[in-house]
Amino acid sequence: QLQASGGGLVQAGGSLRLSCAASGRTFSRYVMGWFRQVPGKEREFVAAISWSGGRTLYADSVAGRFTISGDNAKNTVYLQMNSLKPEDTAVYYCAAKNGIVVVTTSSLYDSWGQGTQVTVSS
Repeated sequence: QLQASGGGLVQAGGSLRLSCAASGRTFSRYVMGWFRQVPGKEREFVAAISWSGGRTLYADSVAGRFTISGDNAKNTVYLQMNSLKPEDTAVYYCAAKNGIVVVTTSSLYDSWGQGTQVTVSS
């Protein structure tokens, strides 16, 4: 199970850190990803990390502003979001997939958290 938290309301230019705690998984065997979705649009890839593969991947829209990281001891993955923009407003979901290959396609992730709302005001 994945439990996402850390969302909230922030002004443009501000920061938030999302957390995703996993139970029943060993992080080092999985790829962990963050996606986001706004009403009426498809779920969008944000970032992903593979500890075993030693790789991170970011959407162009967040590269340089967001950082994905993890703590194996706590079985938790984080998304540090800086320089937030109103267009970052969405429900953010964490997800997990087997293996070490980092992918951006949401259908390839087999476990999902419940989502946490991020709202960035202008």
